[in-house]
Amino acid sequence: MSIKRALRIVFDRTPDDTIDLFKVFPGLKHFFERRRLHAVLRTVGDVVFAFIILAGLFGPQEPKRNCILYLSWGLWWPTIVLSWFFVGRMWCGFCPFPGAGRLVQSLGLSFNLRVPRFIQKNSPYLSLALLCFIIWIEESTGIKESPRGTALLILSILSGATVTAMLFPKQAWCRYLCPMGRLIGVGSTLSILEFRPDFEKCKTCKTFACKRGTNERSGCPVYLGAFNVRNNLDCLICGHCLSLCDKDSPKLNLRSPFKELLLNKGRFITCSYIIPFLMGSQLVRFYEDSPFLLPWFKQVTGLWAMALYSGLLIVGFIYVFFIIRLGACSFGITEDELFGKFSPMVPILVPMAFAGELAYRLDYAVRHAPEFLPTIARQFHIGSLSYLTFQVPHWTFPIMNIFILASAIGACNYVLFRLAFDEFEGMVPGWRVAIVSGLIFITGLSYICFMIPV
Repeated sequence: MSIKRALRIVFDRTPDDTIDLFKVFPGLKHFFERRRLHAVLRTVGDVVFAFIILAGLFGPQEPKRNCILYLSWGLWWPTIVLSWFFVGRMWCGFCPFPGAGRLVQSLGLSFNLRVPRFIQKNSPYLSLALLCFIIWIEESTGIKESPRGTALLILSILSGATVTAMLFPKQAWCRYLCPMGRLIGVGSTLSILEFRPDFEKCKTCKTFACKRGTNERSGCPVYLGAFNVRNNLDCLICGHCLSLCDKDSPKLNLRSPFKELLLNKGRFITCSYIIPFLMGSQLVRFYEDSPFLLPWFKQVTGLWAMALYSGLLIVGFIYVFFIIRLGACSFGITEDELFGKFSPMVPILVPMAFAGELAYRLDYAVRHAPEFLPTIARQFHIGSLSYLTFQVPHWTFPIMNIFILASAIGACNYVLFRLAFDEFEGMVPGWRVAIVSGLIFITGLSYICFMIPV
């Protein structure tokens, strides 16, 4: 593989070009085909999750004496957010949450009911509601300082996945209900990787084993099949279909991170609701730690704090939703003759949503990193780790956040210009582009006000 060609693709210098990594690195394809190795890695994840749950429930409850807080909020979450850009939804292929459900199904304890039409049709709303609930719990209850609360939150998601596996075949939770999977799918529209079939080869297929399975092996765990994958929203990139396909159709492509944003143009309802909610919640989460927060607000606890936070979440959602609607009106084109109505501001703001979540999670990770090894030392009485700490300079946080945010503003404007001057060439006047660019700047300024401590 030419490094120069790869860089030109990633930096969108040749936006229509892709590189099939399975051809360039055959060992990568063998890795996905070897299901036993996949199972081993998933088992390791299951063991780590079991440790987090047990240590959270029965271990020390002082935050500085239980390492599961940093494992969950400081390592796991930032790693997942970073994975959106680099490997798309590949995390979901190794996720421990469906582990217990797979065990239940292997023991023949599943009812194998048909997934109700209501769940299939309304899955974006159901998973978004669960995501809203998780973020609300995370921020309004102080759960990041509670080992038992963190363990219970993880256990509740695990229980949801397990119960769903007992009712329905395969991984219905991952396809229709998982709030994290839905969020990762939306974030993965910005990924530099995509898992796609060769549609010309799929046209000649008669068995569709990648979806239906064979006598020896079941088909796609999320009811897709390689021939149905056209975006990064639902495919887990688990590689399950590789050994089932006799046409050698599935490919893992290196691509421009803007390719899917420009292709989909915000026409999927999942993105249309998750992006404004995610960005609104980010503004609220940063606001909680900002110097602009009224002193009396910080002293509110209990149900009043939860109620106030709920109100702020609603305000944040309305604010970003207003920006999106105003931007769509300013852009002037909200319907395409090929696929109908779309929301131009949704793909434009995806980089900002990604940057906001990354900055928020990295802020926690960096601030609490110095105490991670000493916490392990206190929890497991390993005296030699007590002194392995360090200090993070105060200026690290504003510089880190400004860099992430500035990159996001630049990426948002780039998507805007590509939409206006390439996708809809000659149809969007410059003054409209200037207005939308101003809205991007206003949104970025909103982040700056709450992100950067003074």
